[in-house]
Amino acid sequence: MGNNTKSGNPHASLGEGLGRPTGIFVGSFNPFTIGHDSIVRRALPLFDRLVIGVVGDQVHKPDMPSAEERMAAISSLYLDEPRIEVKTYYGLAVEFAKAENAHFIVKGVRSVKDFEYEREQADINRQIAGVETILLYAEPQLSSVSSTLVRELQHFGGDVSAFLPKR
Repeated sequence: MGNNTKSGNPHASLGEGLGRPTGIFVGSFNPFTIGHDSIVRRALPLFDRLVIGVVGDQVHKPDMPSAEERMAAISSLYLDEPRIEVKTYYGLAVEFAKAENAHFIVKGVRSVKDFEYEREQADINRQIAGVETILLYAEPQLSSVSSTLVRELQHFGGDVSAFLPKR
């Protein structure tokens, strides 16, 4: 096998000879929904290791539960899956990816609006850090599920159990 970096593709050798690589799935996960769980379970076969990065910065969402609380809730879902790790991170997702030796960020996409936002982020992440983004489309029955809507329903006393994963 030749040296792929000579092909002009700087990403040609990512994960080469290492088995399946490490990926990260990042977000505030406030709360972690059945939509998030679907993305994790569908992404897992692509990686030897999938790190769920829980945003520790609460600048934009001061009423959010602590990162430790959100991490504990997510970790409890995957106790039997050794390839999944749950960690807190601060700052840029690409810096977290570097720290975890991950060359891929996994993102879920529910709509055209999500796609456009994630495409722009993916372009920048590739430019500044050489990290690729893998977009997984939401399953049709989950395309309306969002943490924001679950929080709003919960705020008004609605039953949100159907939107949260069960252990």
